[in-house]
Amino acid sequence: MTSRRRAIGLALAVVLAALLLVWLWPAAHRLVFGTGQAPDHIVVSGNIEAHQSVLSFTGVQAPITLLAFDEGKFVSAGTVLARVDDSIYRKQLQIDQAALDVAQHQVAVARSNLAAAKSTVASDTLDLAEKRRELARDQGQLASGAVSRQTYDLATTAAGQSAAVLARDNALVNVAQTNVGLTLANVQAAQAKVALDTVTLGYTTLKAPFSGVLAVRQAELGELAGPGVAIFTLDDLDHVWLRAYVNEQDLGKIRLGEAAQVTTDTYPGHVFHGRIGFIASQAEFTPKTVQTHAERVTLVYRIRIDIDNPAHVLLPGMPADASISLLAPGP
Repeated sequence: MTSRRRAIGLALAVVLAALLLVWLWPAAHRLVFGTGQAPDHIVVSGNIEAHQSVLSFTGVQAPITLLAFDEGKFVSAGTVLARVDDSIYRKQLQIDQAALDVAQHQVAVARSNLAAAKSTVASDTLDLAEKRRELARDQGQLASGAVSRQTYDLATTAAGQSAAVLARDNALVNVAQTNVGLTLANVQAAQAKVALDTVTLGYTTLKAPFSGVLAVRQAELGELAGPGVAIFTLDDLDHVWLRAYVNEQDLGKIRLGEAAQVTTDTYPGHVFHGRIGFIASQAEFTPKTVQTHAERVTLVYRIRIDIDNPAHVLLPGMPADASISLLAPGP
């Protein structure tokens, strides 16, 4: 009886061992020999980046009189961010506007002088015609002795003098026309200065060039602002991307425009949708601050994954991972 029980127990043990081997065999096979299949995706890591614009005043230098926002504020395109003292620039505009008014009055005077000169020429023309008629009449009467030689000579002199006056006044008309042209040129120059002053006055107000978040405020009230002096740094959170790196052997398995699934530790369980917007054409050594998910090679290629960020929840500097499906290698 005891031998039979042993035999039954041994048989059960063999059966259980066989079942256990069948159950564990796939895992043991993968552990020893591998799967025999390449991974169907890669995971890359990096940091979120965004377009940043360092804002400063253009063409003016004056103390800051207004700083409308602190760091972290969202502003729309065209929002006034800062102003500087514009009193000097307003005064310059007033001076140049007065010069323009003077130039326009000079045009009116020059045109009046031209009109007067033309009237004088018209009078001179009539006078010369009259003198020439008298000369022709005296010349006809001189032959018959009706007038003396002296009378004829006086008529000749009068006609010559009238012609000379007409020539002089014609020259004055030309001068008056030139003066009109000069005064018109002066008006154009004065108008250009007023237009430039208006543009410069506009530079005393700093506006947001696009909608975004004020990441840094680098100035304080009363400080002297000037060209190139940073006032704010504005981040465009509508257009963010993940800077990451892929290994050389995976480069041929990803494509521009390919979809990527982006996740962050800040929002666990939430997937952001992105697409590969850039693949570097030259390899570089793996950066110290940004590593690939699998460090099998030293040379890597930089990629940029553009991410939809309508709610502005992804911020520059935030670490993130992206999963990219691997395609068949080829062009």
